[in-house]
Amino acid sequence: MMLPLEADPIPLRTDRGGTIRIGQTRVPLETVVHAFNEGATAEEIAYRYSTLELPDIYAAITYYLRHRTAVDDYAREQEAKAKESRRKIEARQPDRRGLRERLLSRRAGA
Repeated sequence: MMLPLEADPIPLRTDRGGTIRIGQTRVPLETVVHAFNEGATAEEIAYRYSTLELPDIYAAITYYLRHRTAVDDYAREQEAKAKESRRKIEARQPDRRGLRERLLSRRAGA
């Protein structure tokens, strides 16, 4: 019996914000890549992120291994965007120094 050899589409999609996500989940590619680079198996990644399907995880890892430089560059860009977003959010927040002490002081005075 001859098996049909057909290429499955890569289970990666880019959302409106430019983040590459796996399958129809909200799990970003860089999350799986990071776990893989930390030594997690595809099965362990599936356990951590139950919305992911095991074949999609293997496909994402395969894509990463075939395009390592491009994916690593993308992951660095995503990290830089995340740091910039955190910086902007923190800049809009009130000064948090001494917040715990002020809250405990109010509690003690109540």
